[in-house]
Amino acid sequence: MPEDKRPSVKNDEKYEKLRDEGMSKEKAARIANTPNSGEKGGKAEQYEDRSKEELYEQAKKVGIEGRSDMSKDELIKALRNH
Repeated sequence: MPEDKRPSVKNDEKYEKLRDEGMSKEKAARIANTPNSGEKGGKAEQYEDRSKEELYEQAKKVGIEGRSDMSKDELIKALRNH
């Protein structure tokens, strides 16, 4: 992707805020494109409460490499730091 172009986003305000906070273009766009982007009070299940299979699927969805060799704790850490 050329440097002057950014990914297509649904919530420009959220995207710009995340970029200002130092988040990568990819991660900021992914978050800004979630259906409830910009809404407060998210009720997402904690990573620790999810099964390893659920964590693996989330890691696959966001493109974390090496996920098949990761333990549950490693998947959690990778998801939090991606």
